Amino acid sequence: MANPTSRHSKSRRDKRRANWKGQMPTLVTCPDCKEYKAPHRVCPSCGSYNGKKIIEVVAKES
Repeated sequence: MANPTSRHSKSRRDKRRANWKGQMPTLVTCPDCKEYKAPHRVCPSCGSYNGKKIIEVVAKES
């Protein structure tokens, strides 16, 4: 196996590690209730997908 002949500096090491950034999740608006949801998933607030009612959503009591 090839080994490095000289040591990499801390700045060079940190430049390589600089691309570990968090990403915001992709969100789209539900066409039925206008709430944000993940794309290609059932809407958690109204229970519809692709214009059809898929699941019944029980309202939370406050």
